[in-house]
Amino acid sequence: MSQTIPVLDLGPLRAGEPGALEKLGAELRHAFTEVGFYFVRNHGISQELLDTTFAEAERFHAQPLEAKLAMKINEHNIGYMPMRGATTRMNVVGDVALPNANEAVFFKRELPEDHPDLLANLRFRGRNQWPALPGFRENILAACAAFEGLGLTLLPLYARALDLPADFFAPFFAEPMYTLRMSHYPDQPPTAPANEFGIAPHVDTSFMTILAQNKVPGLSLRLPDGSWLDAPAPEGALLINGGMMLRRWTDRRFLATPHRVINRSGRERYAIPFFMDAGYHAVMAPITADGSPAREPAITYPEFMTGYQRANFHHAAEKVELQGA
Repeated sequence: MSQTIPVLDLGPLRAGEPGALEKLGAELRHAFTEVGFYFVRNHGISQELLDTTFAEAERFHAQPLEAKLAMKINEHNIGYMPMRGATTRMNVVGDVALPNANEAVFFKRELPEDHPDLLANLRFRGRNQWPALPGFRENILAACAAFEGLGLTLLPLYARALDLPADFFAPFFAEPMYTLRMSHYPDQPPTAPANEFGIAPHVDTSFMTILAQNKVPGLSLRLPDGSWLDAPAPEGALLINGGMMLRRWTDRRFLATPHRVINRSGRERYAIPFFMDAGYHAVMAPITADGSPAREPAITYPEFMTGYQRANFHHAAEKVELQGA
């Protein structure tokens, strides 16, 4: 793994320049076979929208605890998870970690009242819970739309990185699943236990995680030798990584890199990761390099997420925290 996170410039692609897609596809292939993370520049999401979304995260978490608990996280992984509200059974680096020192609120796609998945009460397809904060809902929906748009723009790069037609992934993402997680990490004092993390070392579950740059540091990536690389924050760039869904779908050719958050900055830290996956009903058969039999069978989003929860979490469904659910 390179210790340098690749930077992909989307400007030529958005301008329609010849050869841009092939060049970026090759760069993405390198990113996911060597690092598991990459930055994008000229991504089309305004800094004003990102600043507004960070401000809304701070505004939400500044509410009294009683108001936040009124939106308690449910079986759809929608709503508020209180501080230290989840602990995974397995830490990806083999350590036993304390409950995560963060609180978070989760939002998914805003489905119309007559959506068939809502009427069927399908898991992970519930209604969003919204706080009584003027303008909050509108700002969050705008952010979700922008992140989703970027994710869809990137799909042809993923296809070309795998030597597939540029439109290969389009049918799978006709109505992609996504989650916006708005997290608050309080400062962890120097006296905090060594096994207390903002988020313990983990890999995301997602096909794609889009992470807006944070002015307060704390995110680190794990290198093959076991050391940790503090993620830089180049101005104007977004950080993107793949998770277990991408790794499975690519027959383990693409990396899902462990990462963690430790906030020893002396300041409050907020994060707004956007986790994006294929549509709820899409059947994802692993894509092998040469057409040989895949290592794992085809799977759908609810099958994967339900199995992951059962394997990794101690707590009841209404308290579950899924990275990328």
